[in-house]
Parts: sequence; C-alpha cells; structure tokens
Amino acid sequence: MQKRIIFTTTLLAGLLLGATITAMAQANDTTHRRQRWSAEDRADKFSDKLDRELHLNRDQDKQIHVINEDITRRMDAVKHNHTLPKKEKMQQMKALNEERGQRFKTVLTPAQYKKWNNWEMKKKERLEAKMDKKQQKRQARQQN
Repeated sequence: MQKRIIFTTTLLAGLLLGATITAMAQANDTTHRRQRWSAEDRADKFSDKLDRELHLNRDQDKQIHVINEDITRRMDAVKHNHTLPKKEKMQQMKALNEERGQRFKTVLTPAQYKKWNNWEMKKKERLEAKMDKKQQKRQARQQN
C-alpha cells in the first residue's frame, strides 16, 4: 500500500513538474516574439546586410548606417502617429524610402547603387506577388 502511494505521489510530482516547465517555456517563447527591434537595431541589421552585399568601405558603411538610422527613426514616428490616416502613412513611408534611395545615391558607387536598386526592385516584386496572392485568397473566401 505504501509503495503505491509513493509511486502515485512521484508520478503526480513528475507530471506537475513537466507541465510547469512546458508552461514556462511557452511563456518565454511568446515574450520573445512580442519584442520589437528598436530603430537602431533595425538600422544596424540593414546596414550590416548592405555591407555584406555591396562590399562597402568603412566611410560608406558609417554614412549608410547614419542614413538608415535616420530613416528608420522617422518611419517609426510615422508608424506610431495614430492621427494619420492609413493612406497618408503609406505615402509618407514611400517618400522616406525614396529619400533613402536618393541619399544612398550620394554615398554608393554607381555599380553599388545599381546592385542595391536591383535588390530593392526584386524585394518590391516579391511583396507585390505576396499581396496579390493574399488578395486572391480573400476573393476566393468571399466567393465561397
């Protein structure tokens, strides 16, 4: 009888411990997903990517980082401005991206700028394809 009680108690304690560990792991996963990168972190990441892709020299790398940080901060300000309508936000974001391109043009060599511009165009095409696919799914759901 005592062996059965000890076995049952040990089994319940093990299950409780396993459930607690699982719950804590899931809580940690959700908190990590909710954290947003700061403007500086996003600028760093994008600048590093540009450095790898375009083989920037030190001076270019510093200038590109300053541009990215400035544009990213201003984009965050637009994003968090809840008084602006969505269309106005989109127009301002587009203007900021165009400004980034113009500022990059002054820093990058013509070959680097062309490579960056092609990269941006491919990214834009992928985004448009993704949006078209999403629109088609939405229309298919509405028809059903």
